[in-house]
Amino acid sequence: MVDVEELLTRLYSAQGRQDPFPVYADLHAQGPIAALPPEPERRRVAAVAVGYDLVGAVLRDPEWSKAPPPGWTEQEILRTLQTSMMFINPPDHGRMRHVFAGTFTPRRLGALEPVVNRVADELLDRMADAGAGGLDFVAEFAYPLPARVMAEFIGIPATELDWYRERVDVIDAFLDVAGKTPQRLAAANAAGAELRAFYGELLARRRRTPGEDLISGLVEAVDAGGVELTEDELVSNLIVLFNASFVTTVYMLSNGLPVLLAHPEVAAALATDPVLTAGAVDEILRLQAPVHLLARAAPRDTVLGGVPIPQGQNVLLLIAAANRDPAHFPDPDRFDPWRSGPPSLAFGLGLHYCLGAAVSRLEGRLALPRLLSRFPRLRIMEQPVYSGSLFLRGIDKLSVSPGEGSTRE
Repeated sequence: MVDVEELLTRLYSAQGRQDPFPVYADLHAQGPIAALPPEPERRRVAAVAVGYDLVGAVLRDPEWSKAPPPGWTEQEILRTLQTSMMFINPPDHGRMRHVFAGTFTPRRLGALEPVVNRVADELLDRMADAGAGGLDFVAEFAYPLPARVMAEFIGIPATELDWYRERVDVIDAFLDVAGKTPQRLAAANAAGAELRAFYGELLARRRRTPGEDLISGLVEAVDAGGVELTEDELVSNLIVLFNASFVTTVYMLSNGLPVLLAHPEVAAALATDPVLTAGAVDEILRLQAPVHLLARAAPRDTVLGGVPIPQGQNVLLLIAAANRDPAHFPDPDRFDPWRSGPPSLAFGLGLHYCLGAAVSRLEGRLALPRLLSRFPRLRIMEQPVYSGSLFLRGIDKLSVSPGEGSTRE
């Protein structure tokens, strides 16, 4: 049996980050959880878990918490993350999430449908104007679609999106398991400070001139004392919410396109079969989850799947591996949009279940059929370029041709 430490070394290597799935299969052969020997450089990680049931149980248990990194109060980006609902623990987590959960209502999701369709059609027109030549699918569609939709929803000016993306990319690079270098920390601190200043100015503008967007509503509620949220917490949550709500969708679209094009019978049927489309989106998220790993700290000395976990020690939860657990997903590497079984863990589970999951699924269900109906001869021209990250793994560049005869409708 291969040593677990050796498997993690392979996973964190450049090759492993490009294609982690063979490592995940080898980890499954070790069992649902494997212990790691205590070593200081591992930053209190006691075990690695890949079993679907075990990973899900930890995510559902509110006592398994997110342990803040040492010295987090001294770093701008860590202060921002640790004062947002994505990273903070109860009871503050519930207080913050309650404020934002009220904005992701069925009514608001319904109001987003025409926005998604309009933005998608504008981007598809632009792709058609490029003719049969090559273009970058990520730059032309997978990135701008969720970015523009969330910008309208939250209230970020579209003219600021390119500037915003540069700072998001810097922060995401730091969040990766291989990103904790002094240089990336310094860059992420600078990006976090710039985003805080950006939102400070945007909140001031909304106070002077309110709109119908999320930020205007939240500013009004905070100023009226109607919510238990400070302005600093509001800014932290806006930074994290926008990032989490659109980067995962970018990778769902860019990771999903090669999967669909490899199954042309599914791609051709999406436009007329909404049930198939929903299944295809869920299966893309299972097979190619944008977020591959999370960590949770034990609330007390405990035994998890037969492995002792000391209080305060972390378990590394490989959710992308759990999504391919053969005990729940027969032939787990096969794309099957009609697959039955439990839901994937692509958006997490429990207290920290991704607040933007419904928006991401909505964009996939609406945009992918429009794309493949508009360009039935769409093809990939070059090997995809992946992010090289495990925390947020996805295709950053995908050269495609819309196909001969593709024109503006």
